[in-house]
Amino acid sequence: MSNDTYVSPLNSRYASKEMQYIFSPDKKFKTWRRLWIALAESEKELGLDITDEQIAELKANMDNINYDVAAEEEKRRRHDVMAHVHAYGVQCPNAKGIIHLGATSCYVGDNTDMIIMREALTLIRKRLVVCMSLLADFADEYKALPTLGFTHFQPAQLVTVGKRATLWLQDLMFDLEEVEQVLASMKLLGCKGTTGTQASFMDLFNGDHNKCVELDKKIANKMGFETSYYVSGQTYSRKVDSRVLNALASIAQSAHKFSNDIRLLQHLKEIEEPFEKTQIGSSAMAYKRNPMRSERIASLSRYVIADVLNPAMTAAEQWFERTLDDSANKRISVPEAFLAVDAILGIYANVASGLVVYPNMINKHIMDELPFMATENIMMEAVKKGGDRQELHEKIRVYSMEAGSVVKNEGKPNDLLTRIVNDPAFGLKEEDLAKMLDPKLYIGRCPEQVETFLNEAIRPILKDHEDDLKVSEVELNV
Repeated sequence: MSNDTYVSPLNSRYASKEMQYIFSPDKKFKTWRRLWIALAESEKELGLDITDEQIAELKANMDNINYDVAAEEEKRRRHDVMAHVHAYGVQCPNAKGIIHLGATSCYVGDNTDMIIMREALTLIRKRLVVCMSLLADFADEYKALPTLGFTHFQPAQLVTVGKRATLWLQDLMFDLEEVEQVLASMKLLGCKGTTGTQASFMDLFNGDHNKCVELDKKIANKMGFETSYYVSGQTYSRKVDSRVLNALASIAQSAHKFSNDIRLLQHLKEIEEPFEKTQIGSSAMAYKRNPMRSERIASLSRYVIADVLNPAMTAAEQWFERTLDDSANKRISVPEAFLAVDAILGIYANVASGLVVYPNMINKHIMDELPFMATENIMMEAVKKGGDRQELHEKIRVYSMEAGSVVKNEGKPNDLLTRIVNDPAFGLKEEDLAKMLDPKLYIGRCPEQVETFLNEAIRPILKDHEDDLKVSEVELNV
């Protein structure tokens, strides 16, 4: 790698080799050639004068692209598609005259974009499923471990570590649903011609509408699609790109929320992301364990959430059957969104697979707050022993304010329970209070909710996507 030329960090630091290849020039230009072969085969099948020898020649040179010839021709012609038509023709002299027959540039450009986006989205789906599987295991393991719930980042009623994880998991489930919906909706542009009318193919087939329809279907099937879009301008609607990136941005939102929670939990010393033995947290403060992986998730996620505006604006700005102000933007915004989300989910899986839980610290924080939360139970128990409910309510209010002041102003432990035990109006002993301070009494249906969610919502999804769980890990370069 040259050190005197800008290289995108998405390639050099973050995204997987698999996703990098999907958006590589080699993948694009090889797909162009497959599309030209599909076009020629389909035209031959529908009666045009194309020979088996010509198609065999095209197939023989499908993958050995003469990039030097194409680059030289593009300098002369300032047109990438015609440069590659020429280069392919140099290698296939017998088939030269039928390459790209009746097609416009968008035949290879837009169809390739759809093929690549669908393949990339399929890889994203796999990475989503991996993250879901890891979180499901984590949620199941810790479904009954009480922890402080937070609203407004202020201590609230108890939840469990596993129940909190189901909130992260549910977000990913929503994302998977959206990805699958987008995947199911994606079609090929097909062969629509310069303004989407198929006029050139009507001419080739002597006005035969049915053959034009069949041409579209044949090409779609050969390229792995069930069908193509019914109507288009010269391009497929740029709302497709917007829809795809909306799905990616949705994943980024979920990942960002997860990373925020992990960063806050790491600050509380309750749960930490993985930290390797030789990892350095800070160049100055050697003791630090910064949540750098979660921070990277947040950083890349913000990029994707902002990037989604690009295809939205492009879709809005298109004129009539096509303008070319989409091209430069599209070459950057779409691949980078995929590369970034690929990296995000790779890091997400890394974090989720190695979360470190500290039950003793979690319990300490619970016990700092539980006396306040247990006051209603304490009051009811005291009433059973003959106490006056209204009198006890007032005493608890006063004692709670005093205990809170001790904690905040003096930095001392919460002494609310001591105050209650020492007041004969409550008629309670320390052992009575101890029974009421079991955190599991305050977690509601958390374990049952986790089990139901995993068994009824998540595990069926994971079973349906068993093959997706075989996807390779994303290597973390930094």
